[in-house]
Amino acid sequence: MAQPATRRQAPDDDAPSLDPSAVERAYQRERARRHARDRRRNAARSSDARFWVVMAILLFLTVVFALVAWSEIQTTFGL
Repeated sequence: MAQPATRRQAPDDDAPSLDPSAVERAYQRERARRHARDRRRNAARSSDARFWVVMAILLFLTVVFALVAWSEIQTTFGL
């Protein structure tokens, strides 16, 4: 009778390594990932602030333009 084939297990990332510097590299990699995540979060927060500043400036310029245009219309047509 045929025997079932044995499966070879893939190397597990959590398995202890034989390389003594592997732990330090793993710590460095995790620190780098955490710093990258923090940089992305800060960049997103900064982009939100820039968006609202630009929107406020555009609103201000729109109001100024409307007031100047209304003033010119009143002067031109004598309203």
